[in-house]
Amino acid sequence: MTILRVCRLIEVPEGEAKRFVVRNFDVAVYNLGGRVYATDDTCTHGPSSLSDGYIEGDTIECPFHYGSFHIPTGKPIKFPCTIPLQVYQTQIIDGDIFIVVN
Repeated sequence: MTILRVCRLIEVPEGEAKRFVVRNFDVAVYNLGGRVYATDDTCTHGPSSLSDGYIEGDTIECPFHYGSFHIPTGKPIKFPCTIPLQVYQTQIIDGDIFIVVN
């Protein structure tokens, strides 16, 4: 298990998602109702950045083919997305967001 720093909490406004490069992969960080979540940023259906998608409640709609995922679990909830997203456990320490990577 490895803990990696992603960004400052203030970099991700409430109700939004932002893309960050951590080591060699893209991570989408979401700030939803004071809870912070992190998933892979690339949609599992096609080459699109989820952080550019539309957030409604706790779901993210991919801007490529409009499939969607449940952010906290990464589960696909709208076709054409069928493969779950990688979800990362988050920690906030002194205003910094970290993710846990296995």
